[in-house]
Amino acid sequence: MNNSVKEICIAARNASLSLAQWSTEYKNKFLMAAAQGLRSAAQDVLDANARDMELAQSSRPQLLDRLKLTPSRIEDMAKGMEDVAQLPDPVGEVIERFTRPNGLEIERVRVPLGVVGIIYEARPNVTADTIALCVKSGNSVVLRGSGDAAYSNRAIVSAIKAGLTAEGFDTECIQLLDDSGREGAEQLMRMNGYLDVLIPRGGAGLIASVVQNSTVPVIETGTGNCHVYVEGSADFDMATAIVLNSKVQRPSVCNAAESLLVDLSIAQEYLPLAIGALRQSGIVVKGCDRTCAIDPSCDRATDEDYAAEFLSCVISVKVVENLTEAIAHINKFGTRHSECIVTADADAAQTFLNAVDAAAVYVNASTRFTDGGQFGYGAELGISTQKLHARGPIGLRELTTYKYLVRGTGQVRE
Repeated sequence: MNNSVKEICIAARNASLSLAQWSTEYKNKFLMAAAQGLRSAAQDVLDANARDMELAQSSRPQLLDRLKLTPSRIEDMAKGMEDVAQLPDPVGEVIERFTRPNGLEIERVRVPLGVVGIIYEARPNVTADTIALCVKSGNSVVLRGSGDAAYSNRAIVSAIKAGLTAEGFDTECIQLLDDSGREGAEQLMRMNGYLDVLIPRGGAGLIASVVQNSTVPVIETGTGNCHVYVEGSADFDMATAIVLNSKVQRPSVCNAAESLLVDLSIAQEYLPLAIGALRQSGIVVKGCDRTCAIDPSCDRATDEDYAAEFLSCVISVKVVENLTEAIAHINKFGTRHSECIVTADADAAQTFLNAVDAAAVYVNASTRFTDGGQFGYGAELGISTQKLHARGPIGLRELTTYKYLVRGTGQVRE
């Protein structure tokens, strides 16, 4: 086994023991210093990112939008760390308190998970977000980014650590596994006893690999095959605005819509408007037989298209008989991420909210809001589509567990 991986995890484990005892004030000062370090070294980070961008341009051009850093994006990263510092500290929160008939006083209190590992692809902003959320929630972190962002991630961690060191903070709670190969990732997946949880953030292949091979407990973030369903009573202008924002605002992210469902009762009238607006925005439309009958210039959609997370300027379209078929289609092809209904019918809205199985279900709002910052969490480690421990944006509370504090006066069990 590569000792460097184990040594990194041991260092993070040792640091977590003291970090768990840090006061809220100390953690907040830590994050403010980290943000300032990032700002001070912004040009170094941009230079490193330019090297990653140059390599990706020829090898993986589809990653460029996620990979690219600009001065404003670096400022957003620093501001995000400061925003997390201003959030309530979940550590020590009393979830419930009660007294048993025998006089035992029992509290259930939030505590850190311990050491959080994250394996992630391309997006270098995840590096800063992860550090901020983990430290504020009292956790050490082991970061393992992809080779696509290796220079950027290295520069970001270096900048943050320089800012912290200048202010006298210990940086051992932040560990970067500077090995983007398969072997390093596989070793990290076997660091049970050192890591308390492992979070994969990236494409379906990465997530499946971690879920299938990790001996460390996993919080599974999910791919985003998200839908917008335009129900028969929907306002057409509202529907089009939501469809365009959900799909076009940033097509390469997991909360972008990949499929449009339209009620049969309005398809003849509404679909030409929606398809026209999508095409005007550069979106390729793949449709069902009914869609192609209304607009023969659409490409024919297959089940593979309906199951696809395109992450690009492509959308699948299907005309459905009614709300029941829309829900069935979403629950069959969706990835349990974010789903939307556009409707003026309160009963239809409530049925959709109750019946659709997803981490976030929307009525008359864009799927693009499924985001830790938009939910007021400051940032996120990803969107969990599983149901155990965490679901939806993984923020501060999702990075804690709890323990019971039991106070007695000499009680013994009979």
